[in-house]
Amino acid sequence: MNKNKSFLKTVCNLAVPVALQSMLQASFSIVDQIMIGQLGSVSVAAVGLSGKFSSIFSVMVSAVSAVAGIMIAQYIGQNNRTEVRRSFYINLGLAAVLAAAFTIVCAAVPEQVMRLYSSDEHTIHTAADYLFIISGTFLPMSGATLLAALFRCMEKARFPLYASIIAALLNTVLNYVLIFGKCGVAPMGARGAAAATLISQIVNFLIMFFILRKHDIYLRKATFAEHCQSDKPTPAAKSSPAFKSAPTAALTAQNKQAAFNWRQYAAMLLPVLICEFMWSLGENVYAAIYGRLGTESTAAMTLINPVQSLVIGALCGLSQAAGVIIGKKLGNREYDEAYAASKKLILYGFAGSCILSLLVIAGSRYYVEIYQVGETVKHLTTQILFAYAFVSPFKVQNMIIGGGIIRSGGKTKYVLAIDLIGTWVFGVPLGLFSAFFLHLSIPYVYFILSLEECIRFAISIFVLRRKKWMQKIE
Repeated sequence: MNKNKSFLKTVCNLAVPVALQSMLQASFSIVDQIMIGQLGSVSVAAVGLSGKFSSIFSVMVSAVSAVAGIMIAQYIGQNNRTEVRRSFYINLGLAAVLAAAFTIVCAAVPEQVMRLYSSDEHTIHTAADYLFIISGTFLPMSGATLLAALFRCMEKARFPLYASIIAALLNTVLNYVLIFGKCGVAPMGARGAAAATLISQIVNFLIMFFILRKHDIYLRKATFAEHCQSDKPTPAAKSSPAFKSAPTAALTAQNKQAAFNWRQYAAMLLPVLICEFMWSLGENVYAAIYGRLGTESTAAMTLINPVQSLVIGALCGLSQAAGVIIGKKLGNREYDEAYAASKKLILYGFAGSCILSLLVIAGSRYYVEIYQVGETVKHLTTQILFAYAFVSPFKVQNMIIGGGIIRSGGKTKYVLAIDLIGTWVFGVPLGLFSAFFLHLSIPYVYFILSLEECIRFAISIFVLRRKKWMQKIE
């Protein structure tokens, strides 16, 4: 009983701050959408489409952060500060390179990028202006994302939450001032929303950076005594069958500062990068499909984004908790405990997602009334939200199993295979078929292509039960 209470407490300490942070950002995103929604359907569609391209960077830097989290969690489980520090800085450097590349593209050719998503000249011009300004957020976002991963692995997930609260409040105030031209500032419209996001992202990074300087115990150089304590297995690990059967050479490797294992790093990183890039590319194909169905369809899809963010945000903490908790157990070779924890986290996610789906259905008609858009857009948005409520539990399970549990063992190639099959074998073909062959309306197109989440879930359960993903990073 005490063991279960301890596990639940650990889950809450990790999951609740992450969930609150994500929900906070989503709730302020709704406020942003309401403000932008006052500018009309073109601005709503433009901001949504430019956000789709910038999301490619977001998911790629999140992929780097995910690998950093896998490594840091396992090395903290092994009490190996040297590798914790090295893992963080290597991944931070890679995230900065990606940020620089995306910044150059978005700042140099924003209109050409937006022409991939829409044929409406007014929408393209508005979206390009937004994308040009938003490109400045990529560098601070990369730093903040890596710092958040480090804090979560340190079981100090509350620090990114604090920074997010301040940044979200600042973003909302700046949105009001810059979009509508308050306090003597000229109205900037959608460009004002982008400027507010840029400033708040910089502030978010700076807050976490200064918090780290006061609470860092892993990035500073370890003392000789601390180094001698690194990589010692815990009593629980020593008693496990996997530990007793492990090769002697692996157990005597402690206290040695070996060269960084680039091959192992690449084997983890490349599948995650490819996975997230291809998933994001698939999402952008979906956005292009929606964009070709008309501005009203695009606006409706944009309006459901805050609701999706709230639902996923409320439960994404379970995925992050899975990565940290199970990663540490695998680092200590506690394989039975890791699998048992996985099943509990899946159960928590299923119960939570079903409750939230019911709330989405109940509140959908009231949600659309807060926007100043046409009745057609409101009707389409309501229908799409009903479709989303059905597939949401599958989305949440895939996030927890693929994004948290299976990845924690470093076997990221499994997740890559699952996502490629789901998105490109099922999702994209179904979306193209339903939109351009069957000529269905946007709610049906969205529902049909979202059925790929069910396929992804079935494959993930199969991989989970085989247990080959449960590995320790050496």
